[in-house]
Amino acid sequence: MRVAQVIGRVTLNLQDPSFKGGRWLMVNPLDAGQFNDACRQAPALSTQHSLIAYDNIGASDGDIVGIVEGAEATAPFDFPIPIDAITVAIFDSLSYQPPVV
Repeated sequence: MRVAQVIGRVTLNLQDPSFKGGRWLMVNPLDAGQFNDACRQAPALSTQHSLIAYDNIGASDGDIVGIVEGAEATAPFDFPIPIDAITVAIFDSLSYQPPVV
């Protein structure tokens, strides 16, 4: 799972019926150094590339979310679905301490 900030919403002209009940969000993955403050203040855009994630949990602009990518993104569905990223959590707070090396 990666942590990301919702930075926009994607509007589709036509959508496959298998996506009923969800929407598409543009998310910007966060760097580890942004985790602790992300839920209190809007983080600056990270150096990572933004991506589009399917959302059926109700995340909105500015929310800090957990996203899952790849084959694991299809796990919540009982049928084959062509997605590569999905939101799986909306965070109220984060506390991250890097491991001591």
